[in-house]
Amino acid sequence: MADEGGTRRLAAILAADVVGYSRLMSVDEAGTLARMTAHLDDVFKPAIADHQGHVVKATGDGLLAEFASAVEAVACAVQIQTAMAERTGGDPDDRRVTFRIGVNLGDIIFQDGDIFGDGVNVAARLEALADPGGVLISQAVSDQISGKLDAPMEDLGEHTLKNIARPVHLYRMLLDGAEPGRPFANPIKPKPMTSKPWGRTGSMLGAAAVVAAGVVAAVLWRSSPPPAVEPAPAAKIAQSTPAAKPLGKLSVAVLPFLNMSGDPEQEYFSDGMTEDLITDLSKISALIVIARTSSFAFKGKVDDIRNIAKELNVRYVVEGSVRKAGGKVRITTQLIEAATGKHLWAERYDRDFKDIFDLQDEVLGKIVESLKVTLTAKEQRRLARHETDNSQAYDWYLKGLKQESFFSREGNAESRRLFERAIELDPTYAAAHAHLAQAYSLAQENRWTDKREKFAKKALKFAKKAVELDAELPQAHWALGRIVTRPPLGDLDLAIASMKRVIELDPNYADGYASYANTLNYVGRAKEAIPLLKKAMRINPHYPFWYVYVLGQSQYCLTNFEAAIENFKSAVERNPTVAWPHKFLLASYGQLGLQDDADWEISELEALGQPPTIKNARETSPLQDPAYLKLYLDGLRKAGVPEE
Repeated sequence: MADEGGTRRLAAILAADVVGYSRLMSVDEAGTLARMTAHLDDVFKPAIADHQGHVVKATGDGLLAEFASAVEAVACAVQIQTAMAERTGGDPDDRRVTFRIGVNLGDIIFQDGDIFGDGVNVAARLEALADPGGVLISQAVSDQISGKLDAPMEDLGEHTLKNIARPVHLYRMLLDGAEPGRPFANPIKPKPMTSKPWGRTGSMLGAAAVVAAGVVAAVLWRSSPPPAVEPAPAAKIAQSTPAAKPLGKLSVAVLPFLNMSGDPEQEYFSDGMTEDLITDLSKISALIVIARTSSFAFKGKVDDIRNIAKELNVRYVVEGSVRKAGGKVRITTQLIEAATGKHLWAERYDRDFKDIFDLQDEVLGKIVESLKVTLTAKEQRRLARHETDNSQAYDWYLKGLKQESFFSREGNAESRRLFERAIELDPTYAAAHAHLAQAYSLAQENRWTDKREKFAKKALKFAKKAVELDAELPQAHWALGRIVTRPPLGDLDLAIASMKRVIELDPNYADGYASYANTLNYVGRAKEAIPLLKKAMRINPHYPFWYVYVLGQSQYCLTNFEAAIENFKSAVERNPTVAWPHKFLLASYGQLGLQDDADWEISELEALGQPPTIKNARETSPLQDPAYLKLYLDGLRKAGVPEE
């Protein structure tokens, strides 16, 4: 599940996957895992580091890596496949670990808890088409490496990829011994027609098209017309998703402050100042404040304020810049009425860094005054209290938030170090404890540690400490509720109480509403979950894929299978590498007797290394309500999923 926060940027994405993972595991599970770990540690990670990339996410049978340069990404892919060919050449066929690699250049979103976007989805589809031991790249990557790498490639022409809106021009890297003119070794099999128009656009899945490029042929099917991978905020996700409507007179978005320090290393500070202002404004019940995820979707973009306000559906916009140098800070901020472009307030502040908290109070106060908001006594008291009075601890905390946003093993480890440093400087810093709890939780969930049980217990300890230090800090209750929603420390009663407390303390905490809804689904209260999800989607119009998945889960549990399919398909389109939307989509197809579609989803889960069985579904399902669990398992059985 994704968490708060998100950063959008252009990047080269390398997607790698093991060929025949399920077969290898069935032959020799322990040996396969050992060999894979060795290959990743000895070949992949050094190569990625050599080419200035970093691992974003490691899955059971592959990984995603991000690079600032497409040239470096392709050079890394070629280095990996060359080394793997030498390393595994003498291994027996039934035990040889072979990877496929796809490389794409495109727009991606780093969202706490996940990475998604068109750039990732295309890379994943390229990897699925690549030859065993081969590398497949997109036109965007080919354009970047032309004349810069001494590596021949073969033009495969344009192909239509599943769930990708536009045809993609493909190129095969010709590694040592590779011959041009061969068909794809792993073509995507045709997607079956459904008997009803399940696509989000309301259109039937298109007929089969045989795509040929020279002597290269592949049979691919296409949805017609296909939806965008990352839909615009106003796009319809499903029939019960809230339609865009005015958020009210006092609706505001805080855009990412510009880093004017002339030092990219100071980006954490400008981002952190923005996030803190969003957090403080969100605590005011008279305001509707757009979530950080949606505001940060505009980071680095130049657009008319009126267009941004229209997309985010707000009346007011705050923007500004930050310069931090030595012990001095300069902040320039302005509040704009979007419809007229009128500046309601603008100010420049020059302060010593040690006075940063007084400066934040002054900026917040001016915005509240300009909006003519009347604070309640409780809000005045909460906003007057600082989480820390130690400016150095605050600086370490902001650095930790930046590392946390990368959602990687390395970023997670560094964020823990930085949050721990902040706590050393101020042991009463509740927000640092809350985010340290979150970091330990993410590490154990994503298998970034071999001490998972120990990390889970540490996460719980720091979350409880955060609540003890500040019982009115929404992030503290969020951290606690999130941790006890999951194994091995599941306590759904505490999770529900914690998430309910989050939105009481912060009526604009979008992820709080969505997580509360998610937990209600688990305990048989899906009908109550849907209004919470609608609220989350209004506050966070650039909401992450998991909101749509949770909405689909609610609809499934209420036996509204057609609407559930709409949402599960949308979640899969936006992030095809997460298995849970596939699993519930499979059950939905089973409930409606759509066997061809069910067979397709079974193959998709097998490709993700998670072939479905009833036994596994029963053991891993988050649904604790007996009736909901039975409904889920019945759907899987009707879809043809075996018992074991």
